[in-house]
Amino acid sequence: MKTLAAVVTEIGKPLSLMELDIEDPRDDEILVRIVATGVCHTDLVVQAGMLPVPLPVTLGHEGAGVVEKIGSKVSKVKPGDHVVLSFNSCGSCASCSDKEPAYCYEFMPRNFGATREDGTTALSKENSPVHSNFFGQSSFATFSLCRELNAVKVPKTVDLSLLGPLGCGILTGAGAVINALPVKKGSSFVVFGTGSVGLSSVMAAQIQGASTIIAIDLNGDRLEMASKLGATHTFNPNETTDLVENIIELTTHGVTAALDTTGLPDVIRDAVLCLAPRGTCGILGACPPDFEVKLNELHFFSGGRKLIGIVEGSAYPDTLIPKLINYFEEGLFPFDRLVKFYDFEHINQAIEDSEKGKTIKAIVRMQN
Repeated sequence: MKTLAAVVTEIGKPLSLMELDIEDPRDDEILVRIVATGVCHTDLVVQAGMLPVPLPVTLGHEGAGVVEKIGSKVSKVKPGDHVVLSFNSCGSCASCSDKEPAYCYEFMPRNFGATREDGTTALSKENSPVHSNFFGQSSFATFSLCRELNAVKVPKTVDLSLLGPLGCGILTGAGAVINALPVKKGSSFVVFGTGSVGLSSVMAAQIQGASTIIAIDLNGDRLEMASKLGATHTFNPNETTDLVENIIELTTHGVTAALDTTGLPDVIRDAVLCLAPRGTCGILGACPPDFEVKLNELHFFSGGRKLIGIVEGSAYPDTLIPKLINYFEEGLFPFDRLVKFYDFEHINQAIEDSEKGKTIKAIVRMQN
């Protein structure tokens, strides 16, 4: 059958809309009619050539849609079910067995290899392969093949076109706070960067009961949104003489938890310097492979401080995505306030607006 897909044919160039052939699902695969897909920073990083992915490739990894067909070994969903597509994993390594698929031993090849495990692709044009299986989905397309492991059934009572970002960006920010960092009632939290990931962490910190929630960004509009979503304090580094000193003064001894979403080494260093004794800083920003972080060793070890990497919010998607939907329905997690919709044919505009910070979370809607 055919699918309309947005394809990266050349690094740094706009995506090209193409009609491609898509295979029927194999035994462990699910064919999903994509309703909408979020545009994530990781898509932009790959398009720019900062992470190695073979070309031509169909990106997209925040898909939401309706199950069309299932393979013979699939029992988790059936045709007609609504699903959110999340990241891929092997399902059998030590991390996956511990319900920690974000730290799957095969995370990089399974998500960035852009082929199935056997090297094949599900997409082609005139018998020439187009790389697919990006994050186990390649959902910048009207139809997508995913695996049972990375499809999460969601209720039909919620607008499906809104839910795709729960598979990655929103999941990452909220999960970092709920799962990975010591954010609890009465604690203090700071996030560096208030894109969709950072703002999701602000909302999650409020849900967790943090008493001090600090948001840092260069964009005044983003900081205003952070305040509306639960931030108790905001700082613009361009308008602050000594950011670290201000945060420590505000919190007396520093923050319980910090989160960096920028991937910038100097920002990560500041985030660690903001920590109170025994505080934890999480880093999750996608960055070039040669980026390295320098820390003040005396400050770091003498306070028992911690620096941890966080992938996909340390989430088990089958559990966290339904939880976030429940929070949304209860009015506690209004992530819809971050969203702007675009028609699929305008996906390059959605990407441009995301890159320039005009849109916090772009979602492209299919017309099928």
